[in-house]
Amino acid sequence: MIDDKKIIVALDYNNIDDALKFIVNIDSSLCRIKIGKELFTKYGPKIIIELHDKGFEVFLDLKFHDIPTTVYKACISALSLNVWMLNIHLSGGCDMAIAAMNAKKDCQSDSKVIGVTALTSLTDDDCIRIYGCKRSDQLKRFRDIGLDANLDGFVCSPYDINILRTDNKIFVTPGIRTDGNINDHHKVITPQEALKLGSNYLVIGRSITESSNPNKELETIIDSL
Repeated sequence: MIDDKKIIVALDYNNIDDALKFIVNIDSSLCRIKIGKELFTKYGPKIIIELHDKGFEVFLDLKFHDIPTTVYKACISALSLNVWMLNIHLSGGCDMAIAAMNAKKDCQSDSKVIGVTALTSLTDDDCIRIYGCKRSDQLKRFRDIGLDANLDGFVCSPYDINILRTDNKIFVTPGIRTDGNINDHHKVITPQEALKLGSNYLVIGRSITESSNPNKELETIIDSL
C-alpha cells in the first residue's frame, strides 16, 4: 500500500508544554511525529500517550544499542506503547538486530523496526576513526546486518540510499531542510531531492517547528512533493 503521509516532524523540544502547544497547530492527517531522547528521557510514555490522544502516530527515536536481551526487552516495552515506528542502532550487531525483530514477532506488532546506519553528522574521517573504514564501507556492513535480521528498513542520509538500496525496505531520512541550514548534520538536502534519491519518509524539524505558521509550512512542503 502506498503511504502518502511522508513527513515525520521531529518534536525536538525539552519541555512538554512547548511540544503540546506546537502540535495543536498542525494537522495529524498530514504528518507523523518523531519523539527522541530529549523528550522521552524527561517525560517517558506520557508524551506518547498525549500525542496518541491527539491523533498522531509516533516514531520513537531512541536508537536502542545494547546486548541482545536488553534490546529485546526494550523493544517489547516500546511496542507496548503502540508506536508506529522504533529504531535500533546497527552498531550493536546482527544478534541484537535479530532480537529486536523477535520482539516485534512475539508482540505480534505491525510497528516498523528500522536500523540506524552511520549518523548523518559523521564524515569519512569520523568513520575511519570510529569504524576503521570509510563511510561507504561501513554502510555496506550495516546494510548486511539489517538484511540478515530482516529489519523493515534503515535510517540514513538520503545520500547513502544508493549504497543501502534493496527491495522492500523503507528509508527514513533526517537532515531534511527547506532553508539549507546544516545545524548538526554533515550534509542537508531539500525534501524534493531526498524523495528523488529514494527516501520514503522525511524527518523534518526546525523548518516546520520554527515556522510562524507550521501547518502552512507543512502543507507547502507536501504540495511541493
